[in-house]
Amino acid sequence: MFEASLQAKRIGRGQTIDGTIVAIGPEVALVDVGSKGEAAIEIAELKDADGNLEVAVGDRIQATVVSTVGGLTLSRKLVRGAATQRQLEEAYRTGLPVEGKVEKAVKGGYEVRLAGQRGFCPFSQIDIVRTEPPAHEGRVYSFRIIEYKEGGRNLVVSRRALLEEEQRVSAAELRRSLAVGAVITGRVTSVRDFGAFVDLGGGVQGLLHVSEMGWSRVQDTSQVVKAGDQITVKVLRLDEGQQKISLGLKQLTADPWSKVLDTYEVGQVVSGRVTRVAEFGAFVELEPGVEALAHVSTFAPTGRSEEWSKTVAAGTTAAVEILSIDLDKKRIGVALVPEGSSRGRIPATAADDAAQSSEPAEREDAGFGSLADKLRGALRPREK
Repeated sequence: MFEASLQAKRIGRGQTIDGTIVAIGPEVALVDVGSKGEAAIEIAELKDADGNLEVAVGDRIQATVVSTVGGLTLSRKLVRGAATQRQLEEAYRTGLPVEGKVEKAVKGGYEVRLAGQRGFCPFSQIDIVRTEPPAHEGRVYSFRIIEYKEGGRNLVVSRRALLEEEQRVSAAELRRSLAVGAVITGRVTSVRDFGAFVDLGGGVQGLLHVSEMGWSRVQDTSQVVKAGDQITVKVLRLDEGQQKISLGLKQLTADPWSKVLDTYEVGQVVSGRVTRVAEFGAFVELEPGVEALAHVSTFAPTGRSEEWSKTVAAGTTAAVEILSIDLDKKRIGVALVPEGSSRGRIPATAADDAAQSSEPAEREDAGFGSLADKLRGALRPREK
């Protein structure tokens, strides 16, 4: 102890030293500083902005000596009003944060008071995001001295440098904790035609692609999410090489295709909405997330290759008959039932089903039907 005391006296205030944390108490932690003995540092100095302890026993830290009376006392940031000119210079040299108060906005930035000295913080260095000057006036922040000139009479400081450093640490920790399948909450930062970017914390962003927003086709992404929205998403893919994170929203709800076989069957007539018309057929939404295709071959011949498309328009509702179901490929083939056909009436009860299959109904269809109707008739066994 006597030797440690002698060593402590040889160390001056403002000196930056390295040490290893050997004990953590309720209010003070002890740091082994080698031949200089042990030094004390307040627990508050070792916590982040949320009050969480940033270090553990065995971790090495760098700190500045703020007192040698009764042993060594360390600080990881220089306390406003208590730092000397020499300490400010040491803080500039080592990159140690120094506390300062934003006095007022001036041309190009802010006037900041640091240990009795006046410093300057450019508008671009006060925060990571763009803010209005009144939001910072009178606030006390930690800064990093990025310019030290004229013996300390000309100081330029940056708060952004510290925030970005904290953000990088948080981002690295978040990336390590993320896993495919994890469900997390984030904030939508921007919405584009192809999807939305979501801030997951620590500056880490993921992409919620338009195809992953809903089981139904999304025409307008801004109708699903808006900038500033807090949303819960699922991690779909992680590309560590390119640091890309793919997110999903629809995966948090049941896939409507999981109940398709319980809801639909071949030969069933249901109502659907035509969503779009392509060269090879018309897409029909049977329910949100379940889309079927009425192939061009199921439409009645018109004599012209594209004339069939004039008989159906996007947005219209029509009765369709289910021709095939391929659950693995998530494909359903349908044919539009002609208007006026008895098969176009969607059965509501068992009695309706019986009436639908009666002989008069068949005779009615025989006079008016689609190419699909004729194909089915041709495939039936001829009566002997």
